Amino acid sequence: MPEITVIHIGLLTLAVIIGVVAGSVMRGKRCAQEKIAVNTGWQEQLEAQRSEHERLLGQNKSLMEQVNQYQASGKDATNRAKELSGALKEAFGKRDEMQREIKDVRNTLESAVGERDKLRADMASKSANDGSLDTALQEKDDKIFNLSRELENWQDRLPPLIERYQTRNAAAETLETELEAARERIQELKQTLESGETRVESVDTDSLSDDMDASNDSDEIEAEAEGQIDAQADLGSDDETHIEEHSFESEPSNDSALNDHDTSKPRDDLKQIKGIGPAIEKTLHELGIFRFDQVAEMNEYDIDRIAKRLKGFRTRIYREDWIGQARTLQDQQASEQA
Repeated sequence: MPEITVIHIGLLTLAVIIGVVAGSVMRGKRCAQEKIAVNTGWQEQLEAQRSEHERLLGQNKSLMEQVNQYQASGKDATNRAKELSGALKEAFGKRDEMQREIKDVRNTLESAVGERDKLRADMASKSANDGSLDTALQEKDDKIFNLSRELENWQDRLPPLIERYQTRNAAAETLETELEAARERIQELKQTLESGETRVESVDTDSLSDDMDASNDSDEIEAEAEGQIDAQADLGSDDETHIEEHSFESEPSNDSALNDHDTSKPRDDLKQIKGIGPAIEKTLHELGIFRFDQVAEMNEYDIDRIAKRLKGFRTRIYREDWIGQARTLQDQQASEQA
């Protein structure tokens, strides 16, 4: 066995150190390459996500435009259905009138034919009588001639009437078919809207009128806002009561229409005014408003009082013209009582 010397140990130690250094260098290079590869992968993922986000934004914008066009198409179909329904009713009325005219013509013809046959029978039975009946026969011949002329006249008038009836009947059937198609289309649109699905259909922009509005129906938004405001008004918090009492003391009330309540007069149904529901009517009763004449004579102070109890109703009172509606209803009451 050879003897291990210090030189051997030094060479082994040097070899170990060189291997460790070489491994560290290779490991550092490999880590740097992996870091570069990871950074490159993250950059590619970020770019892909950014591109996908932009694509989704563009697709969402396109879908919103298509939804607006879809709603406009639904409104156009509803208006077309109303027009077709009116035209169909008018066609049905004209058809009924033509049927009555034809029935009258047929009755007249039947009466004329019956009278003619009766006259012929009378002529046959009296032909053997004395010659003194010649005058009567001549008169009957004249009557027959006149009836024949009248019959020919009716026969000339009947074909155009029948042709007009057939034309109107065909038009009515066409309108009825179009109306049924429009109703099916409207039902399909309603079902699609209720199901929440988005259908993308091509819309002819030339057929849409300039005043088409694809936004949500304002009446539905106002009804929802009214429900929220009515619920808030029914709660009646102590803070609002304190505000009302303070406003009574700080504002002059001699000219207010709300203080002019005569208990001897009957109360009016304020819900007849568009924009006033049961909850709002209850709040108006709490403020001392029971009749149309009180609403018709409201001033700025009264409107401010109502706006404090019903948040956001100051502009709504002017927009829905409560005062004008109340005056109209008051005039109707006066005319009915007169």
